[in-house]
Amino acid sequence: MPSTLEISAADAIDELTALVPDFPKPGIIFRDLTPVFADGRALRLVTDALVEPFRGRVDVVAGVEARGFVLAAAAAYALGVGVAVIRKAGKLPRDVISESYSLEYGEATLEVQPHDLPSGCRVLVLDDILATGGTLAAATTLVERAGWTVAGVSVVLELDGLGGRQALPGRDIRSLVIA
Repeated sequence: MPSTLEISAADAIDELTALVPDFPKPGIIFRDLTPVFADGRALRLVTDALVEPFRGRVDVVAGVEARGFVLAAAAAYALGVGVAVIRKAGKLPRDVISESYSLEYGEATLEVQPHDLPSGCRVLVLDDILATGGTLAAATTLVERAGWTVAGVSVVLELDGLGGRQALPGRDIRSLVIA
């Protein structure tokens, strides 16, 4: 990969993302971002690009399980704020609130521990991919049900034509790459 002075976050994403045909089912092309996360320069570029529009506007970064955890930890460190987790059902040990939603391939539930953050806390929600928007709609709903404020939503990759933005009306959504 060229030096960080010669490459943007979008370039790094385009160069390093692995395309996996027929995963998780025939006819789907899965865009695997783990090679982007594995490259230190690319991770730094992506992290900086994800948080820059929200700098000074967030108190905490929340990552959606599982790849969103990688992004949230890096982003929280870059911003000097805390990190929160939005987990799949049954993974958190204390009192939780839950939100169920539809996926491209079925149903799922996300949970947060509402007492982890103070009421009114400004939360930047991060995930790797925005597809149909179900996961991020559930995540933002949970943030608000917990008494926190959604400062914005930032993703590495948005899949064009799947209607993800329509599932998140009125949200400040930033995508580094739209494919």
